[in-house]
Amino acid sequence: MHEEDRASSPRTTRVVRLFSRLNIGGPSVHVILLTAGLREMGYETRLIVGREAPSEGNLLDMARQKGVEIEQLAGLGREIRPLSDLATLWQLYALIRKCRPAIVHTHTAKAGVLGRIAARLAGVPVIVHTYHGHVLRGYFGPLKTAFFRRLETALNRVTDVAITVSTALRDDLAEMGVAPRSKIRVVPLGLDLARFARPQARGGLRAACAAGEGDVLIGVVGRLVPIKDVDCFLEAAARVGASAPHARFAIVGDGERREALEQKAAALGLGPRTTFVGWRKDLESVYADLDVVVNSSRNEGTPVALIEAMAAGRPVVATAVGGTADLLGDGERGLLVPAASPSALAEAILRTLAHPEESARRAAAARDYVLAHHSVDRLLHDIDELYRELLPGVATA
Repeated sequence: MHEEDRASSPRTTRVVRLFSRLNIGGPSVHVILLTAGLREMGYETRLIVGREAPSEGNLLDMARQKGVEIEQLAGLGREIRPLSDLATLWQLYALIRKCRPAIVHTHTAKAGVLGRIAARLAGVPVIVHTYHGHVLRGYFGPLKTAFFRRLETALNRVTDVAITVSTALRDDLAEMGVAPRSKIRVVPLGLDLARFARPQARGGLRAACAAGEGDVLIGVVGRLVPIKDVDCFLEAAARVGASAPHARFAIVGDGERREALEQKAAALGLGPRTTFVGWRKDLESVYADLDVVVNSSRNEGTPVALIEAMAAGRPVVATAVGGTADLLGDGERGLLVPAASPSALAEAILRTLAHPEESARRAAAARDYVLAHHSVDRLLHDIDELYRELLPGVATA
């Protein structure tokens, strides 16, 4: 951020930021960095979040390290409970009326629904919502999906700007008619990537996975939930293992599917070669030890684990869903495969291992790209510019 930009930023502009839960994952990192960074640029942000499930982990330690104060409102959690949700809506309305922010900025589905309704009822001048992904395709049955699409379409009529984290996500929402293209802005994720780009000592994760000197370690990093389709990764791993006896596999993360996935790994004969590591805070060391990082999701906004892996210079293989194709440059910065295709995923992993020079070229291009396009400074600049564009004529505190 240039000094002249800082000088022209609003002073003590009040923002209420609403987020469903501070579970381990990319959207939580995004929200924490945004809240901390904008504070230094003159925005007074009140961050209100719901509660996460125990298996999801949380990033409260990261928030504290960044000096971000969290207010927890249990009703903002992901579960839909009509009576509780009405009570939460009233709480949000009262809170927003008392706080009198210039901007209410919501993130994720449930916080976006309740927060935007409360903000409009409270007469907030500017309402912004960020789609880090969406649940409007592939999550639910036809009737529930149709209901949520209609609800989001109605909410976007009272939203000043809808933000997406990728061009593909913007195009998807526009094609579904959820919001007019003119109302959607693309603001890519911005992360603190310097720590991943620095050289790291190797060995910690490899030791935990019993990976020897001649072994290759292939892993996924993220939540163990259905949409991440780690089942597909395990099925691909079984195929890779049949062709590459020196391959071992790491599952870094946790979630509701862990027990079922452990059982599946055993059933596929992967038990001795696959380690479920759980959540790790030393992600720099994790990526340093992975020879290939895989994302097997059925749907994505922009996968943070891939951005981090790319910043660390690791070869990546991913399903071509959501914003992933944009991130990987349609294959220039990592190999893309169709979703839910274990055979295609296995073939791409084996190709990555078999052609190290080609893989290294893609990894170098990937590293250069994410460091240039996904920095936290760029994110703060983009959001500051958007807020100032929306704020003319709005009184600040």
